[in-house]
Amino acid sequence: MPAFPNIPHIRFEGPESSNPLAFRHYDPDELVEGKTMRDHLRFSVVYWHTFRNPLGDPFGPGTALRPWDDGTESIENSQHRARVAFEFMEKLGVGFYAFHDRDVAPEGPSLAETNKNLDAVVVTLREEQERTGIGLLWGTANLFSHRRYMHGAGTSPNAEVFAFAAAQVKKSIEVTHELGGEGYTFWGGREGYQTLWNTDMRRELDHLAKLLHMAVDYAKEIGFAGQFYIEPKPKEPTKHQYDSDAAACLNFLRQYDLLEDFKLNLETNHATLAGHTMQHELEVAAAAGALGSIDANRGDLLLGWDTDQFPTDIYLTTQCMLSILEGGGLAPGGVNFDAKVRRESFEPIDLFYAHIGGMDAFARGLKVAAAIRAEGRLEAMLRERYASWETGLGAEISAGKHGLASLEAIMLEKGESAPNVSGRQELLENIINTYL
Repeated sequence: MPAFPNIPHIRFEGPESSNPLAFRHYDPDELVEGKTMRDHLRFSVVYWHTFRNPLGDPFGPGTALRPWDDGTESIENSQHRARVAFEFMEKLGVGFYAFHDRDVAPEGPSLAETNKNLDAVVVTLREEQERTGIGLLWGTANLFSHRRYMHGAGTSPNAEVFAFAAAQVKKSIEVTHELGGEGYTFWGGREGYQTLWNTDMRRELDHLAKLLHMAVDYAKEIGFAGQFYIEPKPKEPTKHQYDSDAAACLNFLRQYDLLEDFKLNLETNHATLAGHTMQHELEVAAAAGALGSIDANRGDLLLGWDTDQFPTDIYLTTQCMLSILEGGGLAPGGVNFDAKVRRESFEPIDLFYAHIGGMDAFARGLKVAAAIRAEGRLEAMLRERYASWETGLGAEISAGKHGLASLEAIMLEKGESAPNVSGRQELLENIINTYL
């Protein structure tokens, strides 16, 4: 029996539609810059928030009504939940999903029992992937929820906890490979510290790098060619997490000779918590050739925590898609809705409303970004601002023809630099408004 019997397959009906169960802007087959929206955006639904989140908070229990879930951690319920998930994703029309190992199957009393549980549910996931054509964007291991990881996983002071985490990562990579996953993500949920009085930071960073090198080596051993990602986040649950933002992650990857094997999976809400915009994080990653995938959500600027709300801000999605288009696109990554409905939006149909809104917002952002690029006004103003570097002295500096002494000699002769060019920020903002 279907879990969503009264929900049709979500179709594109155009901007004039008033149907809340239809796309107004996301037309998967529409060509933008020579590629379909489907291929640009590569939408993905997350298993954890969409199918496992009870919508509780620190002040009250979960409110979510999920009629298909019997509330047990049995294998049968987990398999049934997987079939429901694929029914939802098929009706929504997305091409991908993502999961933690502990989202899809229950943890048992031993590692062997836990792995057996996971294998049983993976059979169902594989069947549903084959039935629907929906693929796995990336898999990952939950190395933060169980009490054994209270001090971290790859950075734990307990060597056996590190070993358990390594075993869990091994199994997770195997499962991702078996399901044809296009990537594998590391999110250091507790890879950080609460106080430096009890922390050997150098040792912990060395150990985390060792775990990542083990993962890379094992992936090559079993023939897993998917992209590895690190997802930055500055805090929460630890006071300071080592993967605090894009720049910190890139520095870590360079320091430990991992940059060739990893790209970044960036999230808007995490950028906000780091004191950055999502566009800043995207540009930092793209400049290093490490832009991989994004978790599409937003935070609430009046709340200082990770609210994981669905993205509906067209300015935000335009900024994202402009950076992504200029960075060459996301594949094999995608736009992964690491977002949850609000605690008050507890009915199953709210899951559809939320994803439809997010998909439409990114479709609009894609079209606006493409229009900005096609017209070229912003690009022309950018070239004008940096024009002094294209000829004469600027070109000579860029070509390495000068040092401090020769530049001093030039400026002693000139006496003063040429005047600056206005940044035109207000004009640029006005131009963006003309598209929106």
